[in-house]
Amino acid sequence: MKTAKSSLLLVPLLGLALLAGCNKSEAPAKPVASGAAPATTSYLDTIKARDKLIVGVFTDKPPFGFVDEKGRYVGFDTDIGRQFAKDLLGDENKVEFVAVEPASRIPFLQSDKVDLILANMTVTPERQQAVDFTNPNLKVAVQALVPNDSSVKSLDDLATRTTIVTTGTTADVWLTKNHPDWKLLKFEKNSESLQALANGRGDAYAQDNLVLFSWAKQNPGYRVLDEKLGAEAPIAPAVKKGNIELRDWVNTELAKLGEQKYLLKLYDQYVRKQLSDDTKPESVIVEGGKWQG
Repeated sequence: MKTAKSSLLLVPLLGLALLAGCNKSEAPAKPVASGAAPATTSYLDTIKARDKLIVGVFTDKPPFGFVDEKGRYVGFDTDIGRQFAKDLLGDENKVEFVAVEPASRIPFLQSDKVDLILANMTVTPERQQAVDFTNPNLKVAVQALVPNDSSVKSLDDLATRTTIVTTGTTADVWLTKNHPDWKLLKFEKNSESLQALANGRGDAYAQDNLVLFSWAKQNPGYRVLDEKLGAEAPIAPAVKKGNIELRDWVNTELAKLGEQKYLLKLYDQYVRKQLSDDTKPESVIVEGGKWQG
């Protein structure tokens, strides 16, 4: 009986020996802590390794994002991008600006062409399904611009007219949803839409009111209708859906810049001169990301 028991014990021992012999060329597995998640690369570390922050901006939407006579990207949004690069990478010039149009903002994030969108994007439920917004930096409402001599007095008058919109903007989305029977003339660029209005191709141009106020001040002969298309809404930077690390970093950055009244400085530099003298900065900017909607 003793011999039989010994033989039975030898079988598993021999099997273990054979397995050890087959695997002796492989490195021993490292112990993994119970419940530990696999190591992942930090997105901020990826940006730091690249040594460049890539930001999507407008090039034809003054005073927020445009190209000056020297070919330099300038404006309220672009300066925020430079400040982000300075605080993250130590140099405001370590930012690459990528020109976007309203309809390309979300696809550029989804395809990793940019890290961040700083292009006057209004927060809407539909967009929140596609991207992650940070805390807001601006507030806006959509209105309509018409020539001074136009017979259009209210939004209702546009029901039988042609309204120009830029594809992918809040105005385009809102009018398409709420007034599907209205005739809309769509263009890809904000500058194309404004030129179409100037050429008489439409009766009105619906867009963020800050853009319209600026245009009306720089181009005498136009007025903005008092009525708003929908409620006032926040504008915020956006990151790729699920990029919580970058979103949280931007929120912390906006809070820090709010303590310095940084957005007020940009408002004074770029926006104040575009609006009427009695416009209050707090009706336009959201300092520190603190939205009071």
